[in-house]
Amino acid sequence: MIIKNGRIITWEKENRILEDQELLIQDGMIVEIGTGLAEKHPGEEVVDARSQYIMPGNICAHTHFYGAYARGMGIPGPAPKDFPEILKKLWWPLDLALDEDGVRYSALVFALDAIKNGTTTLFDHHASPNFIDGSLDVIGDVLLDAGLRGVLCYEVTDRNGADGAKAGIKENVRMIKKASGIDRLGASFGLHASLTLDDGTLEACRDAIGDEAGFHIHVGEHQVDEYDSLRKSGLRVIDRLEKFGILGPKTIVVHGVHIDLKEATLLAETDTWLTHQPRSNMNNAVGVAAIEDFLRLGIKVGFGTDGFYHAMWEEWKTAYYLHKIHHRDPRRMSALDIIQMGVYNNAALANLYLPDSKLGVIEPGAAADLIFVDYHPHTPLSAGNLPWQIIFGFQEGMITSTMVAGKFLMKDKELLTLDEEKITAEAQALAPKIWEKYEGFLGTYK
Repeated sequence: MIIKNGRIITWEKENRILEDQELLIQDGMIVEIGTGLAEKHPGEEVVDARSQYIMPGNICAHTHFYGAYARGMGIPGPAPKDFPEILKKLWWPLDLALDEDGVRYSALVFALDAIKNGTTTLFDHHASPNFIDGSLDVIGDVLLDAGLRGVLCYEVTDRNGADGAKAGIKENVRMIKKASGIDRLGASFGLHASLTLDDGTLEACRDAIGDEAGFHIHVGEHQVDEYDSLRKSGLRVIDRLEKFGILGPKTIVVHGVHIDLKEATLLAETDTWLTHQPRSNMNNAVGVAAIEDFLRLGIKVGFGTDGFYHAMWEEWKTAYYLHKIHHRDPRRMSALDIIQMGVYNNAALANLYLPDSKLGVIEPGAAADLIFVDYHPHTPLSAGNLPWQIIFGFQEGMITSTMVAGKFLMKDKELLTLDEEKITAEAQALAPKIWEKYEGFLGTYK
């Protein structure tokens, strides 16, 4: 197709906004940017963007689809007083309650959510201890049917016994091999966190992973992770992971709220990635990661949602405001840093795991993963002030169309690959059964 009458935000390293250019898309890729393309290619379908902004789809570097069934769910008894209690009273009993249908519909509702919010590539970190074998196939099939891109992993943990840990390792290895031959799908090797992994399991995971794969693990989300690691090994978390060969240029560590300077330096020296999830950190009251310090050290920091809805601009805005109020200094967390993390770093991570497609940029040879944004600025918008226009002006509700690999998944607010009414009705009917099972698992973890 040819897309005309759009204002193209390229997100090249030297970002440009092209006012009078058209896009030629063939075989899922951007082939040409220029003028008069409809005349040069008379057989192509022409799509009128009606002066909307056209930009690359957003990327989420860490999420949990299975968290979909936590929305609106009450936790019996007193509210959890800290993050360890949140794990034991909410997340761990909930993931025990998930069967194949629960996994499928949590992925479906969040696939809907991603398309509507203009997020086209997602790194999912999955857990369903009573349905491990084949769980990543279910999620992968949902993403592929929806038309999205995904990088999947299963959360290995010792909290459910040795057999569960072995099954998690097997599921990761299987999906890493399988995904290597599937377009739009990638895989990492999932680990829960140092606090639920013993030395033997870390060794087994390191031995099981291939040289080309990387790990995806929560790190230092709460102080308990560090104290547990010190008790087990005499080492802080990052030092312990380094000892077992977990860090490296394809490994993603999540949160990093309570790591110290030496740990952060190790992340930079090993070229390890870190993702920031400010909405989740605020909700769990775990603290604020030293993101600006991490960036200065050279750590590649990206943005995830940690299972919140996949409105990436909202995640960016939360980070922009959170670090200012945390430091009581309006000069902190520049919008330029937000763009570095949310646009360039997330794209670089996605391209590392999905190397067959060039993601996160509009240029010839890049994947046609695009969103149309119906934004009407009342002040001049330029490449120079775009970061602040996004922070203070863009809203996900302005996204009218979402495209992946040259195929519209949503066009003019109409979903084309998923039946929202049917999916939400079926998910809603399933929720009471999952909640009932969840209550049956309360008290499993002391």
